Amino acid sequence: MARWRGGAAVVALVLAAVTGCELDTEGSAGPQENPGGGGAALAAAEALTVKGRAPKTGYDRDRFGSPWADTDSNSCDTRDDILKRDLEELKFKDGDCTVASGVLDPDPYTGGDVTYVRGRSQIDIDHIVALSDAWQKGAQKWDAGKRIALANDPLNLLAVDAGTNRGKGDGDTATWLPPNKTYRCTYVAAQVAVKQKYGLWVTSAEQSAMKRVLTTCPDQELPTGGNPTKAPARFHAD
Repeated sequence: MARWRGGAAVVALVLAAVTGCELDTEGSAGPQENPGGGGAALAAAEALTVKGRAPKTGYDRDRFGSPWADTDSNSCDTRDDILKRDLEELKFKDGDCTVASGVLDPDPYTGGDVTYVRGRSQIDIDHIVALSDAWQKGAQKWDAGKRIALANDPLNLLAVDAGTNRGKGDGDTATWLPPNKTYRCTYVAAQVAVKQKYGLWVTSAEQSAMKRVLTTCPDQELPTGGNPTKAPARFHAD
């Protein structure tokens, strides 16, 4: 899968606020423009389990562990790992782990450039499959190790424009897509990949939206890789 320059393809990766209503995904063409057909991402989307959304009862960010745990044991927290992966013109503080500044060139969600300076809020690390969405589609039944793994898996993480990301909230494909239409196929394929990897289900509206996007890019590959689906034991009490 080709690397999105500066925005990072998800490892080999505001149109609508989260309203609960289905988003119109017509015209969501990605890099490939030939309609029809069915590639790996579309086939995977069609194979996802379809169920209704479970209640959000009991959801708390803490159920997915401490933010940005170093689950890959490289001595850098997950947030800095993703900043280093996705930003250019990097400058560091105290060694080569803590990112002090950089440039997201371009931001995958808007197509514009965003400057990062530590301590400011121009860039977020987005969970492509939002943790609240995951909770309502299977994660509430998981053990702590699997939830922590999802929250820190590079396959599910992307540096993006903060304002646009906060407009996304915990939306799924049926309720939110990146304003940057050329990134939509890549984005939806990443959501499919994460849901397939972790065994999360989708709603009927969500699957329909995924298919509408992915049929516009029939050669879209399915991202792979990332971390194991269970975090090391030291991060949880299991």
